Amino acid sequence: MILVVRHLTAFRYPEGAAGVALRLKLLPQSFEGQRVIDWHVSVDGAEVEHWITGGYGERFAQWLDPRPRDSLDIVAWGQVETMDRSGVVSGLRRACPPAVFLRDTPLTWADEAILALGEGLGTGAATLTGLHDLSARVREALPYRAGVTGSETPAAQALAGGGGVCQDHAHVFIAAARCGGVPARYVAGYLMAGEDEDQQFETHAWAEAFVEGLGWVGFDVANGICPTDRYVRIGAGLDAHDAAPVRGLVVGGGAGDLLADVRIAAGDGDLDAVLQQQQ
Repeated sequence: MILVVRHLTAFRYPEGAAGVALRLKLLPQSFEGQRVIDWHVSVDGAEVEHWITGGYGERFAQWLDPRPRDSLDIVAWGQVETMDRSGVVSGLRRACPPAVFLRDTPLTWADEAILALGEGLGTGAATLTGLHDLSARVREALPYRAGVTGSETPAAQALAGGGGVCQDHAHVFIAAARCGGVPARYVAGYLMAGEDEDQQFETHAWAEAFVEGLGWVGFDVANGICPTDRYVRIGAGLDAHDAAPVRGLVVGGGAGDLLADVRIAAGDGDLDAVLQQQQ
């Protein structure tokens, strides 16, 4: 399937900002199951051209501007060809050892409830079955409820609260998998909803776990499936902060407002023409 994507991140600073420093992880990789046909990233209309390869094998950009401003617009757009590989991720750039993703973070710290979810993952070939079971347990324990958690909510707190969104599902799954000795990482990307589902105009999150003999496998706990050809993978990290497509620091001024808008559709024609079908 060919998917076209336009992702706008708009910052507004009512009291002004003296300077902005950003890390952009908005450049998807080509691998088995995903081929980037054409992709661009711009900041205030100027295309980002200099990308750095990080420790995970992914490329990111650093954008610094010390000039005062009251707004900032970041746009990522392009075409990606995808294939359903039942969640198996292979062919990524060589990166760090899987064991790196056994590390805890403040967002993925496990309490007793998460430890209990991660029991019985199994070893070897049985690990894959155990991970599917874990995904189902997390989804049952953490019903989808918007507005009850935030970007700073740890996995344990979300689970105790009895509800959350895709970020929380991924964090709880990752924390439980790591407790069972399975490397797991957070993935940020895009999802084109099915015809009978409401389209989400924001980034999506899921998890990947490492299975010996098979490699990395994706689990979209929020939707109860492994990623298909409706998913575009942007990048991964230890948690949501580490994998965030846009992360940065504002110097001076007051708190700003953030607007994120993602448009994704199937098609191989003109980007604007295809995405206008969603209006």
